Formats: sequence, structure tokens, C-alpha cells
Amino acid sequence: MTSRKTPVPARPKPTGAAAISLAAALTVVLAVAGIWWGTHLSSPSGQEGPSAGALPSNTRMGAVELFTDELAPMRWFYVDAVGLEVLSESSDTLVLGGDGEELLRIVRKDGLAADSPTGAGLYHSAILYPNVTSLADTLLRVATAAPQSYSGSADHAVSLAFYFSDPDGNGLELYTDTPEDSWVWKDGLVSMGSAPLDPNAFISQYAGASPAQALPAMGHVHLRVGDLNLARAFYADTLGFAVTAESDGALFYAAGGYHHHVATNTWGSAGAVQRTPSQGLGSLAVHLGDVQGLEAVAMRLTNAGLDFVQDSLGITVDDPWGNTVRLLA
Repeated sequence: MTSRKTPVPARPKPTGAAAISLAAALTVVLAVAGIWWGTHLSSPSGQEGPSAGALPSNTRMGAVELFTDELAPMRWFYVDAVGLEVLSESSDTLVLGGDGEELLRIVRKDGLAADSPTGAGLYHSAILYPNVTSLADTLLRVATAAPQSYSGSADHAVSLAFYFSDPDGNGLELYTDTPEDSWVWKDGLVSMGSAPLDPNAFISQYAGASPAQALPAMGHVHLRVGDLNLARAFYADTLGFAVTAESDGALFYAAGGYHHHVATNTWGSAGAVQRTPSQGLGSLAVHLGDVQGLEAVAMRLTNAGLDFVQDSLGITVDDPWGNTVRLLA
């Protein structure tokens, strides 16, 4: 999935204040967004249904931490444009979410280098909306306040997704899932496509259709890594996610039968080495839902010979490229 600065042709600039324009470059947008993976998913035959994996079935994603050198533009984008709620705020930290649930923690840190799109790090964080109306209302808000942030959209069969870049260039996906009983599984892998999705038509059809304001959640996090075999060994074999989809240059992982909670790709970062301190991703959090699941992860990390920190809150561990993962009960 999508919207991040990568060494490919420049994104088209949408126009119009109250609607997002695809211009005449949907094919380019899909390529820029990295959405082409949908056509390359493997199609095995045999066992139907998702693989179990080793993590608790109620595993879900938690807050994504971002480092920035300036809070004000990030606050404007995520609060005024996207519509997230300010949960707490200080001179150097901004915590955003909804109804007390933390989705983003943005921390000001001076002296950090800019994030490199060819290195390891955040490809995008993905905020999940519970229905098409709440997503369309949010899209209309972003289109009105920050139309230039738009970078693409796609119907992925399992989800309807729209892609943006925040003021620092961090990728942001806003999406809603399609009905789970429509997802197609073969040999533990889910079929994900990349059909065109017209944002103007979507907004026109669904925005304002219901007065109820449903709350979003952090649905998944997509990372840039240097090697997919190492990524599989860490996220699947050691942390315990099930691999749910494979494509040219990307792997997708989940727990509990979801299409994916985490993704890793090498589309622009193949061969990336250990990260050095930079803007962009600080950490991502995964809620396992129980202490037993946390202890099982600790055992697998120990058996794999990996360094990690465990305290009363959970486990903190870096993947092979220094992307920090916090696992919480």
C-alpha cells in the first residue's frame, strides 16, 4: 500500500478545495503510491482461511510515534485536516487520537536528519475507519483543508484506501475494511487487489450519509526494510505474526485472521542498513491483549538471541534495521 516519498516520478498535485482530483494520472499515482503489489500477489490453491500465527487472536495495533523538528505543521495537518483529537500537548510532545485512544504521538526532536525514503523506516501509518461514512467525512475534511497532501487511492478488495503525505513526508493511509466475509483466502494468504477507486465519487456517495461520528483506530503500519527474508524471520518467525500476503518486494503480516497489521517492503529500500537517528518513525506499538502472549514473545526473542527490554509495560525491541517495536499486554 502506499503514500510515501520514493525515488519515482513526482506525485500529481490535486486541485480544488472541496474535492480530491485524480487529474489524468491514476496509473502514475498507483505506481508512485507503491500499490502495484496487488497484481503480483501469489495465488496458491488448497487450504482456505487465514493461518493462525503465534500471537493472540485479539492482537491490535497501537500508537505510532513520529519524530519531527516542528510540531505546529504536524498539529495542523493531523488535527485541523484529518480531524484527530488532541489528547495531551506540551512544548515537545503532541498526543492524538479519539475518545482517549492514542493513535499518534508526535515528538519534537532538534538536530535530527530528515527521513530518507531509500532507507529503513515508516512507509505509512494507516488509520482505520469503521464505516464508509466516517471515512468519506474525513476525506472531505482533508480535501478541503489540505488537498495537496493527497497521493493516491485504491480498492484493495479487503479495504478501500486513500493515501496522503503529512508535512514531514510521512505516509498516511485512511481506509475502511470491506466485509470480512468477502475476503478470499487460499493457503493462509488473502487476495488483495488494486482496482481504481475514485475519491470524488466516494465522497459524493458517502459523505454526510449519517450523523453518527464513528471513531477511528490504528489499523496497520507499513515499514520500509532492507531484506524480506530477514523481515519474515523477525516479524513472523520471532514476533509471531502470520504471513497473510506476499508480493514482489513486500510481505504482509497479521494476527487473528486480519488482512494485515504490519507490512514490510523493499520497493525503494532494498539493501537498507541499520537506521541512524532521524525524523520519521520513532516506534510502533502492538497490543497483544494478554500477559501470556507477551511472555511467549519474550521467549521467542530470547531463543532467537535478540536484545530487547522488558518492563512492567511490555517489551521494546528493534527489528534488523532499527525500526522500534513496542509490544504491550
